[in-house]
Amino acid sequence: MGITVNIVYSGSDDNAEKFVEEMIASGIVDRVRSELGNERYEYFFPVSNHESVLLIDQWTDQNAIDLHHKSPMMSEIAQLRDKYKLRMKVTRYKEID
Repeated sequence: MGITVNIVYSGSDDNAEKFVEEMIASGIVDRVRSELGNERYEYFFPVSNHESVLLIDQWTDQNAIDLHHKSPMMSEIAQLRDKYKLRMKVTRYKEID
């Protein structure tokens, strides 16, 4: 069963956009997308909130998420999140058979 995690990153000014730009430029986004079990990793910018970005992160199962969370990329992502002083709101959805 697939698991979808929505993460809203929020900060001040255009820090959320800068975060996404650096995630892409550094290759982290491509590396996450190539991880075993990753089905989707896409950013969206809300029309009504220019200080936030939505990440839709989809995985085949919990094991794939656990492996991702243990990867060295997680510390890179955390460093960028700290660099841009972003807050996170996480919502998780699980497919129903």
